[in-house]
Amino acid sequence: MPVSLPEAGLDAPPRRILIIRLSAIGDVVFASPLVDAVTQRYPDAEVFWLAEPMVVPLLEHHPDLRGVIVWPRSEWRRLFRTGRWWRLFAAVRAFRYQLRAHHFELVLDVQGLLKSAFLAWLSGARHRVGFRSKEPTSVFLTQRLEKDTGPTISSEYRAFAMQLGLPTASFKMQVPLSAAVSEWSREFQDGRPYIVFCPFTTRPQKHWVESHWRQLAEMTVETGLRVVVLGGPSDVPACERMFENIAIESMVGQCSLSQSAALVSQAHALIGVDTGLTHMGWAFEVPTLALFGSTCPYRDLGDLEGAVLYHELDCSPCRRNPTCGGAYHCMQQLTPEAVFSAGERYFSTISAPDPVIASSAIEGESV
Repeated sequence: MPVSLPEAGLDAPPRRILIIRLSAIGDVVFASPLVDAVTQRYPDAEVFWLAEPMVVPLLEHHPDLRGVIVWPRSEWRRLFRTGRWWRLFAAVRAFRYQLRAHHFELVLDVQGLLKSAFLAWLSGARHRVGFRSKEPTSVFLTQRLEKDTGPTISSEYRAFAMQLGLPTASFKMQVPLSAAVSEWSREFQDGRPYIVFCPFTTRPQKHWVESHWRQLAEMTVETGLRVVVLGGPSDVPACERMFENIAIESMVGQCSLSQSAALVSQAHALIGVDTGLTHMGWAFEVPTLALFGSTCPYRDLGDLEGAVLYHELDCSPCRRNPTCGGAYHCMQQLTPEAVFSAGERYFSTISAPDPVIASSAIEGESV
């Protein structure tokens, strides 16, 4: 049931609202529709977002955000690890003062962790709503809502909004870009379509096989399309190893997060593993092929174009606890031929692709 204002402990519509989703890239993208939902329900309210520095570029140009507040996590961690307790206490107190200067009346904690609930409490807001969690977040929140773990993209954030009575008819992800970075990406595109590859992620069990990426790159380049590879500075050696002597365009380690997002926005299609840049493809409505195995955060794409390629084995999704001894059969069995076949309709530079019905598995492919 939606939470009415009296039940929420508010005497009137809130004038200052804080959304907390500190990280990671993909989850910030998935949670981004909340800004529009909140501003539709409370058009006179000023909405802020609390985040870690890494994801600020995804939020700072949002037209409906009054501001982005940066949580200095690395500073707090450094002070904690070095035992500089008085300095840490002073840093927390200063941040508390910064938050309370905004006079927030409502905080929506969609991180669902003890640290985010603590920050919600630190804000001084009268009402603080968050997810139920295994962590003792009830100490800091005034109300906790059930988390929807359904198969649809952004399902947990949509369900959160629905429980608060926020409008969700149009619950679209948004990654607003600056005019300068958008112009930069258009100049890069220069009327020559390209496919984006996003091969790199945080955990080895989420990676696709390097030889598979290499074969897929060779097959894609043969179609005459450009292949642009994205990733961070630490991914440069792997990129050089994987695509040696293949005519891909590596932007790995050469782009800021906002520039990488802009390159995704101009792509003809995107192929990637479970990583933030892949999820960003959906936000820009770029046809996306998501290669999942140890994790499968969603399978239902709604009306988005693309496919989730996922072989559901007895052990999957294992998430952070693989039992295969590093074999990662779930990713091994996604063959380059199957991925190329799933994306082939997007590789034509002559005409627009036909609408695609999202799939959650590869049917009829040999493994």
